[in-house]
Amino acid sequence: MLFITNRFPRQSIRTRIDRKFDFDLNNNAPSNSVFFCERTDSEKYQEVGSIAFLERLKDSSYRQLLIYIHGFSNLPEDVFDAALELQALCDAQKKKEVLVVPIIWPCDNDLGIVQDYWDDQKSADQSAFSFARVLEKFIAWRNSEKYNPQSDPCLKRMNILAHSMGNRVLRETLAVWNKYDLADGVPLIFRNIFLVAADIVNESLHIGERGELICHASRNVVVYFASDDLALRASKASNLKNRVASRRLGHTGPEDMDLTPKNVYAVDCDDVNNIYDYPKGHSYFRSGETKGNAGLVFEHIFSALLSGRVFPEDEFRRTTIIRLP
Repeated sequence: MLFITNRFPRQSIRTRIDRKFDFDLNNNAPSNSVFFCERTDSEKYQEVGSIAFLERLKDSSYRQLLIYIHGFSNLPEDVFDAALELQALCDAQKKKEVLVVPIIWPCDNDLGIVQDYWDDQKSADQSAFSFARVLEKFIAWRNSEKYNPQSDPCLKRMNILAHSMGNRVLRETLAVWNKYDLADGVPLIFRNIFLVAADIVNESLHIGERGELICHASRNVVVYFASDDLALRASKASNLKNRVASRRLGHTGPEDMDLTPKNVYAVDCDDVNNIYDYPKGHSYFRSGETKGNAGLVFEHIFSALLSGRVFPEDEFRRTTIIRLP
């Protein structure tokens, strides 16, 4: 599985193609460097370099890419477990349709959710500078006549699934990219962005707020939320301890849909989240009641991947509730 990371390796930070890459799990600082790598087996990784990485994605037999940005308190193998489950579910729905590509940012490896939370939040913010560099590298590669001549352009559809605090990584990445590298706002480069159990304030997507750039970067932005998500309750408790009072996007959906751009959609998952992920009700976007069998939330995500539309039967509809049959 191909992946991108800004976690420090135990080896040098200097890129060397095909070298062994080992995560330094005791170093929670985000690296300014980014590494384009491949997982060849459990806890076995090697660096492939940005050009070879992008060429392999372009040459892949899959029609679409799904970039997966994980949440807090996830170590690399935890991320791969989730990404491999996502990949298996995608393949079961339709072969060679969606290739999952995880982005791994540095979470703390201490025990306990709340004590890790604030360190991970800082790491998420600082990771924005690294991943903005990834977007710059992609744009330069995509616009290169050498790598993408007019006779052979890259036609992959690109999508993002951000989970939990991965939404903060995404929001800050686009904000940093826009501030330091772009002149006229972020380009429309994604077909769908799925914000699942988003650990950012619920006004984030409103026009004029910091997360509005997410809406500019994608054709569709789909928010999946559940009011009884226990992991986000821990998030809220930690923010209150640090004198930040706010409701989370993953608890309520957007604060006011009328204040969001028209390409934002909200999906209430309150009826299924704790059934699919008991007792936390936080990772409800993969399997359903039985691991390996797609849940209704995943099926909703995959339907949007296939069609490029969230509610193809009603172009004006922007909200729905996922219910068990």
